[in-house]
Amino acid sequence: MASLNVGSLGEYLREQRRTAQLSLRQLADAAGVSNPYLSQIERGLRKPSAEVLQQVAKALRISAETLYVRAGILDAERERDEVETRAVILADPSLNERQKQVLLQIYESFRHENGTSTSTSTGDGDGDGTDGDAEPSSK
Repeated sequence: MASLNVGSLGEYLREQRRTAQLSLRQLADAAGVSNPYLSQIERGLRKPSAEVLQQVAKALRISAETLYVRAGILDAERERDEVETRAVILADPSLNERQKQVLLQIYESFRHENGTSTSTSTGDGDGDGTDGDAEPSSK
C-alpha cells in the first residue's frame, strides 16, 4: 500500500499557497483549519486527512485529487479497490476456478493497458493466471 508522502505534500502546499499570494493564516482561515496545524502540514510533521486536503484544495482553488495523489491517498484507495475487485471475483460461487482465473487475467490486462497494473500474479505463481497444467478450453 502507498505511504503518505507528507514532506513533498507540504512543500507543494507551501508553493501553491505562495503562488496564490496567501499567508499561512489566510489559507488556514479559508480552509477552516488552525494556523499551527497547517504549518505542521507544510513542514511535513502532520499527515492530513482526505477531508482536510479537500478543504485546503478548495481554499487554494486547485484539484483535491492532486493533493490526494501527492499525499499518497489516491494510490492507496486504488490498491484497496483492486484487492476488493479480485476478492469479489474469487468469491463468486457461480464461477468455476478456470473462469475466475480468466476474469482475473482480463482484469489485469485492462489495468496494465491503462497503466494501473500492479503486476500481481494469479493462479500458480507463474503470472499467466493458469494452474500450470490445464489445457485451454475450446469453448
